[in-house]
Amino acid sequence: TLRKPISQSSMADWASKNLNMHTQGIFRRRISISNMLSWNGGSIKKPMLITSNRTIKKEACEMFKLVQSYMGDRQTRMDRNHVALVTVTKCWSMQGLRDELYIQLIRQTTDNTCYRSLAWGWELMAISLAFFSPSPKFQSYLEGYIYRHLDSDENIAQRIKELVDLKNKKNSKSRKKRKQNTEDEGLPISTYAKYCYRKLQKVAVTGGKKGLRKPTVEEIAHARNAIVTPSLFGSSLEEIMLRQQDMYPGNKLPWVQTQLSQQVLALGGEQTEGIFRIPGDIDEVNALKLQVDQWRIPNGLSDPNIPASLLKLWYRELEEPVIPQQFYKECISNYENPDAAVAVVQLLPELNRLVLCYLIHFLQIFAQPSNVGRTKMDVNNLAMVMAPNCLRCQSDDPRIIFENTRKEMSFLRMLIVHLDTSFIKGLV
Repeated sequence: TLRKPISQSSMADWASKNLNMHTQGIFRRRISISNMLSWNGGSIKKPMLITSNRTIKKEACEMFKLVQSYMGDRQTRMDRNHVALVTVTKCWSMQGLRDELYIQLIRQTTDNTCYRSLAWGWELMAISLAFFSPSPKFQSYLEGYIYRHLDSDENIAQRIKELVDLKNKKNSKSRKKRKQNTEDEGLPISTYAKYCYRKLQKVAVTGGKKGLRKPTVEEIAHARNAIVTPSLFGSSLEEIMLRQQDMYPGNKLPWVQTQLSQQVLALGGEQTEGIFRIPGDIDEVNALKLQVDQWRIPNGLSDPNIPASLLKLWYRELEEPVIPQQFYKECISNYENPDAAVAVVQLLPELNRLVLCYLIHFLQIFAQPSNVGRTKMDVNNLAMVMAPNCLRCQSDDPRIIFENTRKEMSFLRMLIVHLDTSFIKGLV
């Protein structure tokens, strides 16, 4: 469901308060907001956004050149992957540059007469959203901009034609012109916009890439590929099953779920103290996530907390939770009634029911007394760490969230103790 974005007038109001207005000519005339937010082939001498930070002021101007290089509007010896890596790393390491990058991309994808450059600008925005979010105050502005491009392909083609015609009239004399290109080189802009819109919603909540290791070229390539090939993380169960149909046509369950679960057990997770409670090294988890998204499980894993953390992340990031939203009220209403709790599971769509039963069967292994003695994770602890990954409270009221958290945990505890999952053995 798409939220109604901020209006065009609110965006103009935001821009008038936050843009660092540039000047031009010997009389240093101020450039209008519309020109400040339209494609520019030259360099900039100061940041797009108001800032007092000297480092940001210097880096912003260099970053604008990187944006132009990635979009093919400035010559560079670096390949585009490396340009993206340098750009993303700067912003990932320096929070103050993030909004600056997004406003620069907004500028360079507005009234851009070269379709290839335009598509690459949107591509860089999509890649950036895989690593970091804009600031809360800038998020609604970026959201509004992306929203206006969700169904804009015909308008964009028409606008490029108008701008090209206008420039051709102005440049009728034999002056050197920028290469015009209205052909579709790349995906439709609406495809990028739809991906960016979903990515922005998620990154605003998750906060982007965590850990100490800087972004890598592999992560950049993965972020670009995810635009057309959705990640196994953050997609819906239906999308995931559709994607794995070619590779594992006979599987009834998501490959990622069964593989990570089996890895936890293969590494002795059921005998590891604090399993699911103690997080795995975040950089190791990120590295494993990258491989799993390429349908690979590496051989060198030794710490069960790493696949366990990634498994929790997979459940948590599902587009719709394992227990769909329409069943949420029934779950928290039956958190003390074993029969009613089990009955809710039978009402779930078939795929959700199988995925949930596999998870409960998996947790029941850890709930066995012989394992609890080693892991110190009894049924209450297991329910506590897993409930937020299966159920999502939609309320913003802290009191309701707090009250429902207790009920969610109790509901999941009922399933671990009372749900018969014997049929799931051997199912993949």
